[in-house]
Amino acid sequence: MEAAGMILAARQARRILAPLGEHAPADIAAGYAVQRRVAEMLGAAPPAGFKIGATTAQMQAYLGLSGPAAGFVPASSLNRSPLTLDYADFLGVGVECEIAVRLKADLPAQPCTPEQAAAAVGEVMAAIEIVEKRYGDLAELGTPTLIADQVFHASGVLGAPVADWRALDLGASRGELLVDGVPRGAGFGRDLLGHPMNALAWLAGSGAAEVFGGLRAGQVVWLGSVTPPIWLEGPCEVRVAYSGLGEALLTFR
Repeated sequence: MEAAGMILAARQARRILAPLGEHAPADIAAGYAVQRRVAEMLGAAPPAGFKIGATTAQMQAYLGLSGPAAGFVPASSLNRSPLTLDYADFLGVGVECEIAVRLKADLPAQPCTPEQAAAAVGEVMAAIEIVEKRYGDLAELGTPTLIADQVFHASGVLGAPVADWRALDLGASRGELLVDGVPRGAGFGRDLLGHPMNALAWLAGSGAAEVFGGLRAGQVVWLGSVTPPIWLEGPCEVRVAYSGLGEALLTFR
């Protein structure tokens, strides 16, 4: 079975993804190529959007990565807040405190400036990324395989869009994640590679953009979490709130 098939078989069985052995992608570029195959097998090419992982030094250290990594997002991840899901439907579920954007224009698969990236953005919103701890030893699994498996992505929640986001200082926007009303982590937009639009510019020049033919108008991009993932222990209520951007709400029953 090819690598993409092995990845999807593990997800369907809701079991930890074991190292892929001789089928494992050999490098980052190969990891993105396998990710593209996963998207095709799920009927998600072109994708509904993307997620960027490890845009903070804190997250890079947590995952053992030297820089960001990206994954495609299927249409099933574009859920409006408030959202209720079944906790039992996920494997080792966690949540992240994110800023998301919806594109109003295409961005080709090539390096661009933060200003060019910002010009392609139509809306900005507070968001939650739902992630799964579906790996054992990350060092043994390998970064290319982590990328092939969408870098922990499981689903997402989007707050109400802010159309006049250009009037905000996104770098200074403070995001906080609460579980059952208890603060579990916080950070600022500037923690995302210095500014959220730096993260979007990185994505445009990334291997993910290359294998999917660039970024397209209408796609939603989770720009990264300003906190490490918060791993949940059972049903609960999750709230992400950003100054100037509002909030996103998620309930696991």
